[in-house]
Amino acid sequence: MTKQQLSEAESIAALCGEVMQNISRVIVGKASSLELLLTALLAEGHLLLEDVPGVGKTLLARALARSLGGTFKRVQFTPDLLPADVTGFNVYDRQSGQFKFQAGPVMANVLLADEINRAIPRTQSSLLESMEEGQVTVDGVTLTLPRPFLVIATQNPVELEGTFPLPEAQLDRFLLRLKMGYPSPAEEISILERFRQDDPLAELQAVITPAQVTALQLARRSIVVAAPVKEYIVSLVGATRGFPALRFGSSPRASLHLMRAAQALAALRGRRYVLPDDVKCLVEPVLAHRLSIEAKEAVRGVTTEKVLQEIVSSVAVPAPPEPEL
Repeated sequence: MTKQQLSEAESIAALCGEVMQNISRVIVGKASSLELLLTALLAEGHLLLEDVPGVGKTLLARALARSLGGTFKRVQFTPDLLPADVTGFNVYDRQSGQFKFQAGPVMANVLLADEINRAIPRTQSSLLESMEEGQVTVDGVTLTLPRPFLVIATQNPVELEGTFPLPEAQLDRFLLRLKMGYPSPAEEISILERFRQDDPLAELQAVITPAQVTALQLARRSIVVAAPVKEYIVSLVGATRGFPALRFGSSPRASLHLMRAAQALAALRGRRYVLPDDVKCLVEPVLAHRLSIEAKEAVRGVTTEKVLQEIVSSVAVPAPPEPEL
């Protein structure tokens, strides 16, 4: 690795470290969750937060948006929410005699789709174009979304009454699924102290600009993925296809997402090349939500996490690439 490449790697890691440290002023603990959050951002992907209410999902999204200095919009998904409420719509202006576009909340750097599984499938699918192509089409007119663009969708896995499970096509658009979990007793005491008088989020300042985030995303694309690591990624994803306990395996989009996430994680950790360990760390967050267990296997207690653990242990791990790559 040249001195210039080393400097670039250190710069990416340093900037991302500042963002994580800034968010940590609001979010107590959860270092691994913050790392996955930044991984999704650098990989130009989207994040599905699946956890019980009250563990800080909305707070995490707001803290990220403030740290980036970008725009933040929140949509509470309900059964009566329409696609136009998300993407925007045209309004007739009597003075000009023309239609004017009223931008929807999707026109933001960070969009929080709160309880996305409470909206009808038609409204859920209105996000597909935005998430995949970074644009929206309203009345035949295509509009480009601001960059960077990150969707953080939340859903409550416990309360299922009145919900509409996300279809496989929608789940496949999310780069990562993240479960934050409950804080430890020490962390919960720290939360009580931190929020006892003031709200740290109100005082949070930006430590990076949207333009810098876009530059980091472009730099992530140059992270080297050696041929053996690519073969490892394809082998892991391919092992899900035809696995007896699964209804279906992961698509080539999953392979692409796993590679991009591994590149982002390597960049976060100050490297210009991906290690097999980067891939192993991301197998469950990237693949678990894309898989579906056969009904008879689910009754026996088989989960996607257990299946992926079995797959990871069965696929041969290549030797780490040389640093000069």
